[in-house]
Amino acid sequence: MIEANVMDKILGAKTMRSKGYKAIAEYIVVHTQQAAFMNAAMLAKETGVSESTVVRFASALGYEGFPEFHKALSDWLQGQLEQTGGPVQIASKSSESELVQKVLAADMQKINDTIERVDVTSFDMAVDMILSAKNIYVMGLRNSEPVAHFLAFYLQMIRGNVTLLTTSSTTEFFEQMIRIGKDDLFIGIGFPRYSMRTLKAMEFASDRKATIIAITDNEHSPMKMYSTCNLFAATDSSTFIDSMVAPMSLINALLTAICMKKPKEIQKHLKTLEQTWNTYQVYLNDEIDFIGEDPIIKEE
Repeated sequence: MIEANVMDKILGAKTMRSKGYKAIAEYIVVHTQQAAFMNAAMLAKETGVSESTVVRFASALGYEGFPEFHKALSDWLQGQLEQTGGPVQIASKSSESELVQKVLAADMQKINDTIERVDVTSFDMAVDMILSAKNIYVMGLRNSEPVAHFLAFYLQMIRGNVTLLTTSSTTEFFEQMIRIGKDDLFIGIGFPRYSMRTLKAMEFASDRKATIIAITDNEHSPMKMYSTCNLFAATDSSTFIDSMVAPMSLINALLTAICMKKPKEIQKHLKTLEQTWNTYQVYLNDEIDFIGEDPIIKEE
């Protein structure tokens, strides 16, 4: 007899008499990806039950405790993602020209989906939060790390006092943000698979009364548990290569809106920065003049 997998057991729990168990099972079935990255306390908060009920739920399904249940759920989800097929399978069925068209068309669709779900009120709120914050902390790990780098780089140029939190050590990022307070802003960026370290940092920022912006994929994301303002961008986690086109486009719009809000102040800051670069020769300022077909390089 084949042993039932974790999802079969969860589906069976929906018929149990306990209302708490039913609530947990229904939430996991609908929000499997999010639940796979929650601890017992987070799952309890999302489903409106006690943490002890979540632990008993895991035991009722035949697991020794919540950690064993959590691992089984994560392993089952990983198996499902692997079965969906990756870029190699797509490439084998398409010519190179067809592949380019399909990938770019898919990215265009993600941007269109993001446009439809953008909340203008939340977007404007995020702009004001960024401009008014004393200090800004930006964090995004795993597939979100390049997006976090991009945002932090331009925020530092635009307004300063920006700290990018990137580390493999939980202790280290707590040390970097130990002074965060009510006048500061934390921007957490997370998409499936969500990073527990980012969630822990957001929890810490929330405990310190800091304002929090979450940039994530949808309203069911666990990133919402600690955020004051939410911005959603569509991604695709059906393959091992996650498309970050829509999140990058959303952040580009956010940065542009910030610049338009206070153009004189930002222009003054950038002018000072440019003068500093020139004074200390941070970048090469070679000029290339073309005369006929031969380029003539003039060094300043």
